[in-house]
Amino acid sequence: RDTFPAGEGLITPFRSAKLTDKSKFTASHPVAREQNNLFKIPIRIDMGTKIIYNIFNSNITAKKPKERELYNMELCEKKRLMKLAAEIRLGALEGVHAASSGHPGGSLSIAEIMAYLYFKEMNIRPEDPKWADRDRFVLSKGHTAPALYAALALKGFFPRAELARLRQVDSFLQGHPDMKIVPGVDMSTGSLGLGISAACGMALAAKVDKKDYRVYTVVGDGESEEGQVWEAAMLAAHYDLDNLCVILDWNGLQIDGPVAEVMDPTPHDKKFEAFGFHVISVDAHDLDALEAAFDEAKTVKGKPTAIIAKSVKGKGVSYMENQVNWHGSAPNDELYAQAVEEIKAAIAEIEAM
Repeated sequence: RDTFPAGEGLITPFRSAKLTDKSKFTASHPVAREQNNLFKIPIRIDMGTKIIYNIFNSNITAKKPKERELYNMELCEKKRLMKLAAEIRLGALEGVHAASSGHPGGSLSIAEIMAYLYFKEMNIRPEDPKWADRDRFVLSKGHTAPALYAALALKGFFPRAELARLRQVDSFLQGHPDMKIVPGVDMSTGSLGLGISAACGMALAAKVDKKDYRVYTVVGDGESEEGQVWEAAMLAAHYDLDNLCVILDWNGLQIDGPVAEVMDPTPHDKKFEAFGFHVISVDAHDLDALEAAFDEAKTVKGKPTAIIAKSVKGKGVSYMENQVNWHGSAPNDELYAQAVEEIKAAIAEIEAM
């Protein structure tokens, strides 16, 4: 009934169609489906290496196209981001296993955050990593570099095969991020507390230079025991850095044990509020909640935003979840194979949704 120009259409989730001819096709075409007179998912079209998500064609006559578009794009994007988070977990574990060292627990806990930032939120160009107007990201808890490297590789900053060379003597992927040699890394980090401080400097520089880029930084909950974190927070509020978004990974565990027992820094929300931040609390693994939080952060004026993201250390691997021993330990071959199997099973479930 409704027709679409070649290269456009509607399909069910994560099926793809490559349309190269000039012909038109209808909703009854094999790559399209109509259900209850409402098209469910915008088509994903693969044209070489470029993925285009179709915005509904103006000649579609079904009822309420704008409402339908918003709902359907959200569903399609959510599945895409869920799968990317799982792929980030796979990449992080691949590196840690190959190196026989690293920090898997805190890398897995931020997978959804990294997927959302790198594949939806941030304005960046893998082909031009030093683009002056890019959004900046600082991994203040630099020891969870495996998650950052996996996100960068999946985004196209460097080949994914490099992940298996993590911490090797001839690899540019060191145990902690190095801005001088790793494409896409905006700040060298690892000494806890320094990353958020550098992020504040970047946000202040944007203000001074009258640039509109935003700065994002992920801080660990154990890291928040560092006094320098709160000095940086004081500066951010003093200079009205509303272009700064601090994401606190609250997984409750650090290298020496439960954060609350080592040196309890809670309540994070009340402390950031006292330092002049706009505070949002979310489930770190809920992509809908993350989307709402990042969207809200962009509306805040005159103060920085802190997103308190409650997470599960080791998320996605059954034997690692909420286990402090996996803060800085690498799985052996058997356990690595089990982890890969569990994450791939999760990906299969996502694709079947």
